Amino acid sequence: MTSAVLRVAGAGRPYAHSTPLTLEKVPVPSPRAGEVLVKIERASLCHSDLSVINGSRTRPLPMALGHEASGTVADIGPGVAGVNVGDRVVLVFVPSCGSCKACTNGRPALCHRGAESNGSGDLLHGESVLRSQSGERINHHLGVSAFSEYAVVARESVVVIDHEVPFDVAAMFGCAALTGMGAVIHSAKVAPGQSVIVFGMGAVGLAAVMAAVQIPGVTVIAIDPLPEKQALALRCGAHFAGSPAEAPGLVAAHAGGGVDVAIEAVGSAKVMEACLALLDRGGALVSVGLPHPDAMLTVQALQFAGTGKRLIGSYMGDADPVRDIPAYIQMWRDGSLPIELLHTDTKPLTEINESLDALADGLVVRRLFSFES
Repeated sequence: MTSAVLRVAGAGRPYAHSTPLTLEKVPVPSPRAGEVLVKIERASLCHSDLSVINGSRTRPLPMALGHEASGTVADIGPGVAGVNVGDRVVLVFVPSCGSCKACTNGRPALCHRGAESNGSGDLLHGESVLRSQSGERINHHLGVSAFSEYAVVARESVVVIDHEVPFDVAAMFGCAALTGMGAVIHSAKVAPGQSVIVFGMGAVGLAAVMAAVQIPGVTVIAIDPLPEKQALALRCGAHFAGSPAEAPGLVAAHAGGGVDVAIEAVGSAKVMEACLALLDRGGALVSVGLPHPDAMLTVQALQFAGTGKRLIGSYMGDADPVRDIPAYIQMWRDGSLPIELLHTDTKPLTEINESLDALADGLVVRRLFSFES
């Protein structure tokens, strides 16, 4: 099968010239006990992939990248229940073991065993099954490695969906929808009548906008430096949109001088600081983006106890994928969640390095890859 493999992180731009990802022919792996072989139909490019490529997220290399995808079950290993060959599935980038402290406390997105296997490039039920043609180990990306024609994943990394859901739509529920919508619904627990500002109109930020506008009486302000992204946010339901420089004025005019919830979906410590300054007393900043590990937050410590502000970390939107993916897909079916607005275009995997530039420049929201010859 063809697989997009990263062997060295930190390549310079343009990526179309430095080509950090190489398309390699590798043997199709077989599923072991508790695992599933999925034929990848659509795989999305996400900033989390880019953060591995540019070196801001350290991962063991070589690694077959990609973590947001939809596909069809091609084979199942021993002991797998609830999944059959031919099922249509959404892949999930945190496989939850069901027995660790986080899982038993109802927070499967923070599964300890899933985080450990994701960090080591292995799968939940064993070491990596990916090998080069010479036998060299290739690591899995977040238990998925979706930029490949096939992927062996843990049973816990798939959610079965109905066959009528298009692959293009289904793929975006595995990361963008879970993360952005979950930040609003589960992490912030936005209540009717509150005000919400979202920084960063990538796929995750736009999904947060879509979630927030479902809540009665909520005022939603979308912030992005690119006018095209601002316009897209308005199409996704935001009531007001503007640039970072315009954010304080929008908050003053439409949120009584301070918002109840600020969602940072950029991955910038400076933007997090700006969000804190825009909060009303008792407001909450939800950190969704992934800043560089060296980035530090410098804020007045007193504002937390002194004004009741809260800083909330949100990983995968505090989601329970088995519960949330079907629920969010139903919202899409009902017409209240226009997730297809996030889909910029679909390209062949051969254009993946050029697509990294397009994502880094903000020219695409969700570019999907197909594996059709």
